[in-house]
Amino acid sequence: MVTLTEKAKKLIDSPNLASVATLMPDGSPQVAPVWVDREEDIIVLNRTLNRQGYRNLQRDPRVALCIYDRNSTGVRVLIRGRVIEMTEEGASEHADKMSLKYTGNPKYQNYENNTDARVIIRIEPEHLTDGGTWR
Repeated sequence: MVTLTEKAKKLIDSPNLASVATLMPDGSPQVAPVWVDREEDIIVLNRTLNRQGYRNLQRDPRVALCIYDRNSTGVRVLIRGRVIEMTEEGASEHADKMSLKYTGNPKYQNYENNTDARVIIRIEPEHLTDGGTWR
C-alpha cells in the first residue's frame, strides 16, 4: 500500500469528482464519474449494487482513479489500487455524508425509487502519481 500525499488528501477531501476505471468482462475499460472519500489512506467510494462498475469490481478488484481539482483541471492525482472491501453496512449513511460534501444537502436525494441498495467500496492504493500540473 502507498501512502496518500498531502495533495491527494486535499483533492479527495474537497468536493472533486473522480473518474473511476474498472474492467469489463471482456477486459475493456469502463469509466464513470464518482464522488470520492477516504479513511486515512484508504479510498472510499459509494455505489448502488446495480451499477456496472460495482459488478466489474466484484469480478476483478483492480481499479484506477483520476481525481481533478474542480477549480483547475490541470491539477490532478492518479491512483491505481485494489478493492479490499465491499459492504452494504453504513452505505446509506455514507451516501448522506457524501451528499453534504458535494451538494450541501445532508440527505442524498438521488436514490432511484428510494430502493436501490448501496455499497461502500474501500480501495487500497498501490500506485500514486501526483506529478504536479499539466496543460
